[in-house]
Amino acid sequence: MGVKGAENYSDVTDFILLGFRVGPEYNVFLFFLFLVIYAMILLGNISMMTIIVTDSQLNTPMYFFLGNLSFIDIFYSTVIAPKAMACFLSEKKIISFAGCVFQDFLFALFIIAEGFVLAAMAYDRFIAICNPLLYNVHMTRRFCSHLVAGSYFCGWISSTLQMSTTFSISFCASRVINHFYCDSYEIEKISCSDLYVNKVVSRTLAAIIILPTIIIIIISYIYIVSTVLKIPSREGKNKAFSTCSSHLGVISVLYGTVSFVYLTPPSNPELRKVASVFYILVTPMLNPLIYSLRNKEVKQALRKILWKKTALS
Repeated sequence: MGVKGAENYSDVTDFILLGFRVGPEYNVFLFFLFLVIYAMILLGNISMMTIIVTDSQLNTPMYFFLGNLSFIDIFYSTVIAPKAMACFLSEKKIISFAGCVFQDFLFALFIIAEGFVLAAMAYDRFIAICNPLLYNVHMTRRFCSHLVAGSYFCGWISSTLQMSTTFSISFCASRVINHFYCDSYEIEKISCSDLYVNKVVSRTLAAIIILPTIIIIIISYIYIVSTVLKIPSREGKNKAFSTCSSHLGVISVLYGTVSFVYLTPPSNPELRKVASVFYILVTPMLNPLIYSLRNKEVKQALRKILWKKTALS
C-alpha cells in the first residue's frame, strides 16, 4: 500500500475525539443530554425485553425479533455513549488505540446486525399479511433463530473486514478525530496511506451485506401494501397498516440518518455529527416507545406486570 507524506508519519497509541465544536459550557449540556437519552435507552429497551420474556402471549416471531432489536440497541448505544459523555467533561478527550479499534468494531457489528434484524422483521410482516395460512410453517422458531444468528454473523464479518482495513493504514502527525466517537470515515481522513483498498472494501460490503437488507425491506413492503389495498374492509386495512407503521417508522429514522451521514457530501461536519446522534442514540430511544405505544399486545402485557406488582404490594 502506497504511503503519501511518509515524513509526517508518527506511531499512534491513542486518538483525540474532537466532539462538537462548542464551548465548555455546552459540553456540560451535551453530557446531560446524552445522559438522559442513554438512561431512557436502557430503561425502555430493558423494559421491552423484560415484557417479551415474561409474557407467554408474546412468544411469537415478531416479538422474538423485537427483543433482539432491543438487545442490539442497548449494546451499540453503550459502545458510544459512555465514552462520549466522559470526553465531554474531559479536557484531554483521549481514547486509546485499542479502545478505538474496539469501539469501531462493536459499533459496526451491532449497527449492521440491526439492519438484518429489521429486514427479518419486514419479512415476518410480509408472511403474516401476504401468506397468513403459511405463517406457522415458514416462521418457525428454528428459522427465526437462524435469521437472528445470521444477522450477528454478517455484522461480525463486516465489522472484522472494515476494522482490519481501517486500522492497517498509516497515520499522519494529527491524532484528532473530528467526531465524538471512532468513526471509520473520520479515522481515514487523518491517514497518510492510499485508501483505495479501504474504499473497495467499504463499497463491496455495502453491496453484498447492507444493500440486500434494504432490498428485502422494500420488496416486502411493496407486497404488503399491494395486499393491504386489496382488503375490502376499512377496519381490516387499518389493522394491517397499524402492524407495519411502527416498523416503517423505525426503518425510516435509521436508514434516513445513516444515508445522510454516509451518502451526502461532507460539506458540514457538525451537521453530520448531529445526524449521527439520531441513529446512535435517538433511534434506540424511540424504538421501544414506538413499538409499545402502537402495539396492543405490549400494552396489555405491561398492564399485567404493573397489576401483579400492585397486587403484591
